Amino acid sequence: MYEAIKKYILVTKPGIIFGNLVTAAAGFLLASKGRIDTAVLMVFLTGISLVIASGCVFNNCIDRKMDRKMDRTRHRVLAQGLMSPKAAVFYATLLGASGMVLLWSATNMLCAAIVLMGFAIYVVVYSLYLKRNSVYGALIGSLAGAAPPVAGYCAAGNRFDMGVLILLSIFTLWQMPHCYAIAIYRFKDYAAAGIPVLPVHRGMPATKKHIVAYILAFTAAALMLTVGGYTGYGYLAVAVAMSLSWLWMALAGFKRSDERVWAKKLFVFSILTIAVMSVMMAIDFKLPATSNLLLAFTP
Repeated sequence: MYEAIKKYILVTKPGIIFGNLVTAAAGFLLASKGRIDTAVLMVFLTGISLVIASGCVFNNCIDRKMDRKMDRTRHRVLAQGLMSPKAAVFYATLLGASGMVLLWSATNMLCAAIVLMGFAIYVVVYSLYLKRNSVYGALIGSLAGAAPPVAGYCAAGNRFDMGVLILLSIFTLWQMPHCYAIAIYRFKDYAAAGIPVLPVHRGMPATKKHIVAYILAFTAAALMLTVGGYTGYGYLAVAVAMSLSWLWMALAGFKRSDERVWAKKLFVFSILTIAVMSVMMAIDFKLPATSNLLLAFTP
């Protein structure tokens, strides 16, 4: 019984669910600006957890043959044949449908639509096609990863404003250096599975240049939350410190001979960066009446 329950938990990728819950809560709290509807927050987090779990199960089912070729993933439930594809599809459908019903009934149509769009991008566009066929698959797939904080923002505020676009930019741009660091660290795995990630397809020098470029773009996007009047100077200070530290680590990669060790450290720091910034944007918000830097310089 324990082993059966365990495999149904593991196939949902709990680590990915938890990481997305942190960013989803950050978006919700940012839009709430101190007026938190705890009941809606709890139902939202439950609903989006179920949808994310559904996407992960579908992804495991789709990638099961590919996963067997990679050291990192060959121990996954479906890769080992511990669950049938039919059972996985039924389980994923049940999770996703339950999550969407909760989101639709307890939040708003905008939030539910964003979550559904993120799910479709991850499962259909990315997992079924782009991951296997395009070197830029991660770029499109990153839109799915940005869906939780954007959905959280819309769940609390029920509005589509500049804050949505800024959050979308921050979390989309963050995922690119994060994914490239994984691809460098697990280069042999991706090459063995024939996945056309940038390091395999274009080489290490090009990938390192892309990492630096995306971190610079991420930094600019992160600062826009304060410039636009959504967060305070505490968030701004932390965002600058974390982004510049991440950039310094990325630039150091051009001089490192052991690229695998460097990439693993860069990957770990990317997680720390987004976690810290998510906390800061959740607690260092500005009230609507507070002026923003853009208006301050308007004649």
